Amino acid sequence: MNKIFAITGVINYALVVFLNAFTDLGHKIIIQNTIFKVYDGDIQIILTAIVNALVLLPFIIMFSPSGFLADKFPKNKIMEHSALFAVFITIGITYSYYQGWFYTAFFMTFLLALQSAIYGPAKYGYIKELVGVKYITTGNGVVQATTTVAILGGIIFYTVLFEGLFNDSLTTKEDILKVIAPLGWLLVISSVIEWFLASKLPNKMLQTSEKHFRVKRYLKGAYLRKNLKIMTRKTEIYEAIIALALFWSISQVILAIFGEYAKSALGVTNTIFVQGVMALAGIGIVIGSIMAANFSKYFINTGLVAIGSIGITVIVFLIPFVSSMSIMALLFMLFGIAAGLFIVPLNAHIQFLAPRIHLGTIIAGSNFIQNIFMFVFLVLTTLFAYFGMNSVVLFYLMGLVGLYLSVMVFRRYVVMTLWAIMEFISKTRHTYNYIGLENIPQTQGVLLLGNHVSWLDWIIIQLPMKRRINFMMDKDIYHWRFFHSLFKLGEAIPMSAKASKDAFKEAHKRLQNSNMVALYPEGAISKDSELGAFHRGYELIPQNYDGVIVPYFIDGVFGSIFSKHKPKNKKSFLQRRKINVYFGAPISKDTKAEKLREIIENLKEKNEIK
Repeated sequence: MNKIFAITGVINYALVVFLNAFTDLGHKIIIQNTIFKVYDGDIQIILTAIVNALVLLPFIIMFSPSGFLADKFPKNKIMEHSALFAVFITIGITYSYYQGWFYTAFFMTFLLALQSAIYGPAKYGYIKELVGVKYITTGNGVVQATTTVAILGGIIFYTVLFEGLFNDSLTTKEDILKVIAPLGWLLVISSVIEWFLASKLPNKMLQTSEKHFRVKRYLKGAYLRKNLKIMTRKTEIYEAIIALALFWSISQVILAIFGEYAKSALGVTNTIFVQGVMALAGIGIVIGSIMAANFSKYFINTGLVAIGSIGITVIVFLIPFVSSMSIMALLFMLFGIAAGLFIVPLNAHIQFLAPRIHLGTIIAGSNFIQNIFMFVFLVLTTLFAYFGMNSVVLFYLMGLVGLYLSVMVFRRYVVMTLWAIMEFISKTRHTYNYIGLENIPQTQGVLLLGNHVSWLDWIIIQLPMKRRINFMMDKDIYHWRFFHSLFKLGEAIPMSAKASKDAFKEAHKRLQNSNMVALYPEGAISKDSELGAFHRGYELIPQNYDGVIVPYFIDGVFGSIFSKHKPKNKKSFLQRRKINVYFGAPISKDTKAEKLREIIENLKEKNEIK
C-alpha cells in the first residue's frame, strides 16, 4: 500500500476526503447528540431517522446533475468548488448555533449533504484517474479507510467536546445549541482547509466532454431514465450497486436505532459511550479496508464480498443478545471489519467495469440507488417506531435483510468466495512472493507446467491470478465424495491412465477457448527437494491453439505439513513459511518433457543464486 502514496496528489486527495467527511459528520453528530439529550423512545428514533434522511435526500435529487458534472468537468475542480460551497454552509450553521435555531441547523444538514452529493461522484471517479487501474482497489481502500477514520475521529472529537460543554441544567435544544455554538467554528476552519487543499489537486481529465445539461430534460425525468439505462446496461455493475445499497441500508438502520437501544435496554445515557461503541465500527472498517487492499494485491478480489456480507449478517443477529457494552464494542468492530471487506472490492469493481465516459454517471447512479434504499429503510424505521415496534425487532429484520444479501452476493461470486476462503486459510501459514507474473499472457491460452511439491500447489499458483486455472487432476481424487462438487465448480479436468486421451482432448478445448490449464509433469508430489522425472503426457495435447507454455517453480514448501518431504530440522509450527514462486518466460507449445525439465531446473538454480 505504501507505493500508492508516492503518486503525486494522493496524499493531498486523502486529506481532502478526510476533511469533507470530518466536517459533514461533525455537524450531524452535534444535532444527533442534542436529540439524544432532549428526547427519548420513539421520538428519538424518529428524529434521528429524519436527520439521516436529510443526509440521503440530496444524493437522490442530485443523481443526474452530479453525474453530469463529474463526466463533463475535471473532477478536481468539482471537489474544489464543493469545498468552497461547504465554507458558506458551515458559516450559516455556526450562526444558527449561536442563535439557538435548532430547526434551522437541523435542516441545514440537508445543504451540507447537498455539497457532498455533488462532490461524491467526482471523489470516487477521481480514484481511477489519479492512481490508475493497477492500484484501483488499493485506492478505494485508502479512500474508505480515510473516510472511516474521519467519521471515527469526528464522532469522538465532536462528542467529547459536546459533552465537555454540556451540563445537566440545559433542558431545551435551543439552550444546548447556544452553549455548544463555538464548535461551529471548527466546522468552518475544516471547510476552509479542505477548500485550500482541493485547489491544489492535479487535473487528471484526459479529454473534455461535449455533454450539455438541459434543465427541462432534468425536470421531466429524461436524464433519470437515460442514466438508469446506462447504469443497468451491465448486470454485474447493477447487482454490485444493489448489494451496496442493501448494506448501507442495514448500516443506516443500525445507527439510527442503536442509541435508543443502548438507552432503553442497556441503561447507557452518556453519548461518549454510545457514539464510542459505534465509532469502533469505523476502526473495524479501516482494518477491513487494509485487509481488502492486501488481499487484492494482484486483482480485485470479489471473493471477499460474500465473506464480509456473512460476517455482517451474523453480527446483526447477535447484537440483541448482548447486554455488555464491552462485548457490544467488539461486535461493532467486527461489523466494521466485515464491512471493509464488503465495500472496498465492490466499489473498485464498479469503477473498473464502468467505461470512462460514463464513470461519473454510474457512480452518481450508485449513490442514487443506495440513498433511495437507505431513505426507504429509514422511513420504514420511522413508521415501525411510530407504531411501537421496539429496536430488538428492527435488529432481527435487518438480520433477515443481511441474510438475503449474503445469498445474493454468494451466488454471484461463489467461485471467487471459495478461493478467498482458501487464501485466508493458506495465508495463516504462509507468506507468498510471486516473481515473473508479467510472463503470463492475459488473452491467450496458457499451459502452466511446473514442479509438484505439496497438496497446496494448486492454491499457491492460483492466488495471484484473476483468470481461473483449469487444473488437470487424478480422476479418483476428482470424485472424492465431499469435494467433487467443488472440483466440478472449479472446472477441474479429471484424468486417469485409461482415459488420458479424453482428458487431454478436454484440455485442448479449454486452451482453444483461451483458458489457463495446469498439470504436473512429475505426476505426483515430490518426496525430496529435487525435481523428479517429467512424464510426456502433456505432449499429447494438440498444439493447434493460440497459446504458450509458461514454466514455473515453487520454492519454500518443502518440509511443510502439506508436503511429503520432512527435514530433520523442522520449523516451529507458529512460524509462517515464506514461499517464492518463479514464473519463467513463455516457451513454445512443442517443448518436449526433457527440455521442459531442464528449463524449470535452470529457473530454480537461477533464482537460488539471486
